[in-house]
Amino acid sequence: MIINTLEVWHRILETQRLEDLNNLLADDAVFHSPVMHTPQAGKVLVSQYLSAAFHLFSQYSFTYVREIVSGNEAVLEFEAEIDGLYVNGVDVITWNDEGKIIDFKVMLRPLKAILLVQKKMLAQLQGE
Repeated sequence: MIINTLEVWHRILETQRLEDLNNLLADDAVFHSPVMHTPQAGKVLVSQYLSAAFHLFSQYSFTYVREIVSGNEAVLEFEAEIDGLYVNGVDVITWNDEGKIIDFKVMLRPLKAILLVQKKMLAQLQGE
């Protein structure tokens, strides 16, 4: 069954049903973090990172402001304000022919935002 990847992604964020990530991610999905030196591979790890990011950003004014789609790839630009700091970034998402995400890359700016998000993401991942 082929799924509409971006439609499902937006629905997961809107409904906060993170358990639905399992059906959206390919088994060999890879996550590229703006603060980790190596890619995180495998559905379980990718789901953990995306869930932690969701929990972090859902506490603030996260919103997608632009979406560029070409074939099986999309770039979704987002903005948020975290602790009074403007955060701007992009999610670069690639999916296979079945619509399952195979690659998810996050890039952030400015540098202060990267450092703040790194600190908060580590706390999320460590369950603090």
